[in-house]
Amino acid sequence: MLSPGSKGWINKYFDLIDKGEFFLKTTDLPVKIEKDKFIHAALGRTGIIFGFPSRLIFAKDLDQNTWTTEEKLKVLLFESHLFTYKLHLIDQPFHREEFIQTLVDFYGQYSSNAITKLYNLFMKETLEEKVESILSRRVDIKVNYLENSFWVNYLNNVFIYLDVILYNEYLQQPKKSTFYNYDELAMNALVAITLATYSDGQIEKKEKELFSIFLASANLSDLHRELAEERFEKGADFEDFTDRAHFNWLYKRFLLDLSVFVIFSNHEALPEEKLFLEDLSIFLGLSEIDLNEAEAITAQFVIQNQKMIPFLSNSNSIEKVYGSLSKRWIKILGRNKDKLVTEIQQSRELVALIRKSTTTELTKEEKEAVKSQFLDIVKSMPSLAIFMLPGGTVLLPVILKIIPDLMPSAFRDNEIEK
Repeated sequence: MLSPGSKGWINKYFDLIDKGEFFLKTTDLPVKIEKDKFIHAALGRTGIIFGFPSRLIFAKDLDQNTWTTEEKLKVLLFESHLFTYKLHLIDQPFHREEFIQTLVDFYGQYSSNAITKLYNLFMKETLEEKVESILSRRVDIKVNYLENSFWVNYLNNVFIYLDVILYNEYLQQPKKSTFYNYDELAMNALVAITLATYSDGQIEKKEKELFSIFLASANLSDLHRELAEERFEKGADFEDFTDRAHFNWLYKRFLLDLSVFVIFSNHEALPEEKLFLEDLSIFLGLSEIDLNEAEAITAQFVIQNQKMIPFLSNSNSIEKVYGSLSKRWIKILGRNKDKLVTEIQQSRELVALIRKSTTTELTKEEKEAVKSQFLDIVKSMPSLAIFMLPGGTVLLPVILKIIPDLMPSAFRDNEIEK
């Protein structure tokens, strides 16, 4: 049994792998999908982008009933680094010691940074124990920053995904320090959140409380913290972004995802909020497809975790969010309609299951069969492949609902109009 709250859990994690309890299996990189986009799509299913551990990557089948949310997030951060590392060295053998050393070296850049003193090297500690200590402090959030500590019950360090973005950058350029600009990256994220909050012309109580979570997670210096608070009180502008807002594609998508989350977690996007998201996408150099996928992934997160996160369960209408998700996937599927229809019609079993889904709930085994066959079909369609990545099963009801409407009428023989 793995106990992330006790010392030695990383060694135990790898011991369970050696014993076959779970495996470090990384999904093959689909054709035509860039590595950064694949990382984002895969990790988007876990909840780490939004600071909540909805599912693990490799150890998802382990008993987690006794784990706290903080412990789950800590293991998820570790697995996100592990997933990124394995993908970076996808054609090379995995060496546990080398992976752990990269984490020690990566977070070692943080030792001289005033953001937080998390890198205390004790001679008696093993490398694994040092990483455990570092990760524990990274997921921590300063409760004294919050006016209402209730939020800490389900949101920890919302900016923890920044670590993954910076670690991915570090793996590409090991000799270049990346943590030096952490404050600037966090500040840009707070600008995006402030803009999203003001995009409908009013600030609600929930949005203020949500901002306090983001601010506490940023763990900024006093000077930067005061500036962020001032902007939130008076409003921000696109000019408040620094050049680092265009740091890399993963970071730009992070800014967009956070903005979408601020809007979707409270209600369905209003026309002025949709316009803001379009303007933000253009400013960041992101495509319409990026925006549609950001909205789809965020809506999926809201739907999937509404019962676990009180803030989401109090949203005005989860049903509207679900409807919005369907619209997003209609756009994404529509772009690949002709090729998708041709591929589906060549699979008799898949056609039969899709037909069945229009009148009957599929069994778990049938859903897995649909997922497996869809994965084979969409590997050559980058904008579709993301929904079949780990955790994509939650989207199957939406996909199965939409597919019949995209298929030729011959596909829907004997269907009774509703």
